[in-house]
Amino acid sequence: MLGVRNLLLGIHDAAFPSRAEEDLGRGSPYSAGALDFLELAAALGFTGVQLGPQGITSASNPSPYDGSHFSRTPLSVALGPLATPEWAELLPAERLRALVAARPGPRERVAYDFVFAAQEQALAEAHAAFSARSAGGDPAVAAHARELAEFRRANADWLERDALYDVLRRLHGEREWNEWPLAGEAALDRSLWHPPPGRRDAAAARRARLLEAHASEVEAFAFTQYLAQAQHRRLRERLRRLSLRLFGDLQIGFSPRDSWVARGFVLRSHVMGAPPSRTNPEGQAWGYGVFDPERYLEPEGDGELREGPALLYLRARVARLFEDFDGIRVDHPHGLVCPWVYRAGAGDPIRAVQHGARLFCSPDLEDHPELARHAIARASQLDRSLPRHDDGWVRELDEEQVDRFGRLFAVLVDEAARHGREARDLACEILSTQPYPLGRVIARHGLGRFRVTQKADLARADDVYRGENAGPEDWVMLGNHDTRPIWLAAEEWVARGEARRQAEYLASRLLAAGEDRNAWVARTASDATALVAARLADLFVGPARNVQVFFTDLLGLRQPYNRPGSFGPENWSLRVPPSFGEGYPTLRRAGRALDLPKALARALRSRGRGFLAAHTALVADLERTE
Repeated sequence: MLGVRNLLLGIHDAAFPSRAEEDLGRGSPYSAGALDFLELAAALGFTGVQLGPQGITSASNPSPYDGSHFSRTPLSVALGPLATPEWAELLPAERLRALVAARPGPRERVAYDFVFAAQEQALAEAHAAFSARSAGGDPAVAAHARELAEFRRANADWLERDALYDVLRRLHGEREWNEWPLAGEAALDRSLWHPPPGRRDAAAARRARLLEAHASEVEAFAFTQYLAQAQHRRLRERLRRLSLRLFGDLQIGFSPRDSWVARGFVLRSHVMGAPPSRTNPEGQAWGYGVFDPERYLEPEGDGELREGPALLYLRARVARLFEDFDGIRVDHPHGLVCPWVYRAGAGDPIRAVQHGARLFCSPDLEDHPELARHAIARASQLDRSLPRHDDGWVRELDEEQVDRFGRLFAVLVDEAARHGREARDLACEILSTQPYPLGRVIARHGLGRFRVTQKADLARADDVYRGENAGPEDWVMLGNHDTRPIWLAAEEWVARGEARRQAEYLASRLLAAGEDRNAWVARTASDATALVAARLADLFVGPARNVQVFFTDLLGLRQPYNRPGSFGPENWSLRVPPSFGEGYPTLRRAGRALDLPKALARALRSRGRGFLAAHTALVADLERTE
């Protein structure tokens, strides 16, 4: 009735709850506790779930946005199923109980250090049991052995290179690839996948020797990835029964293992970051690799161009996501269309990123002369009265230029179609900035941006975060993994005297003719929980057709999930409380957690008396607190 196509619940793997008997201190979407939570999401009316990136993270950095592109983190493998007959009890039940009993800290937080070590040991034990029983011809594992062999054949490219990275990292003292030796046979390890001219045969021979010498480690890595894939397949089956779609996350960053693989087709002179913006005035020095435009395409023997290594890598990555998900969140899509770059190896990265430039929008910058060769925008198309990071720095483009700006993004759209999806199954995380070239590219595919409504500047009628400025193709949300929970935001509005302006704005969106505006504004402005309820209803009154709610907001949690630019145990560690089954309904009735039925009722009431008269019973049912 309200015209909403997608209502997604956002939650990252680590944040899922676990049942007491399976909880090692980190969540997994494949656990029994996760299924309990997903059943609640379906019962509340969500149409899908938005996960974060699922790649392998390091022992020192839990951020999923620095994880691997192809391999799933072993931390998300649920151990509970391995103790069941379905998996031939590869992990004995008493061993699982011992691991759970050793878990430190509260269950509402990820015990990252403990889980990183405990999960590695448990999966090694499961693999040893699997190998021994498979070698002995145990029929209980025969089907899994056949599936594992097929999985290895189908995914050999990324499985072998990701497994070898772990092997080489161990051989080189647990250091990342850019710290490996520069002399001797091991010097080739830095460029094993894209060796210098004349060293290809040597690199191939080195890879073959490593694979043979470390076959057991490669097999163990493949086994863990097979477990993760099998559990992911089971999750999708369960979600289909719940009528929930599953969205993945295409993060813009490269993990060290992916930088190692991609070093032959990323720029050497520049790396990617985020320019100064309303959200981050200092900019963000990510240090991520950026595809070399000269490796997008390569000439064939007949002079025609074919896809080069950069496009082939991106295509393989997107194809893997579409094989496993119904839709994809595209993280910072400016990184695919008009990336902001700065000099690699700068002594002061923040200063460097502040004086960076857009890769394809810099035809004649004195401080970045190397970028001129990659320019798509012409000098005459720039507005030099604006800072070079401004959305309007490029003021016009012809269609052929838009083609060139959108070459990488076109891979996403093409893979969506190839996997039976639509372009609108791509959710573009465009926040406070949308450079003109990026706007042109996504408009070509009928896509929109994100509107984080808690950030709306109510003093500006044209502010990008105001809900009425959205288009049908946009995504609206109260917040995401990088924002404060809406509950904190509302409490701050009240404390700072901003609540009345918020209430007046929301009244203009939510009240129909004939309702007592003054009384509603006074009531809402005096109560942070009423402000939150109104902010939630605001998501559903249009015109955006896509709504997303982050789990912290839904459950009434007051702690931020991540504080951008900071590091520490509080980041990426918050979990759904184990008592959510009883706790959420209680909090919802008390107005301390989001009440979706009442928000929908308020949105329906905004349609006016005529609409309400035809749907009185429905609105009454939605407003009834169970």
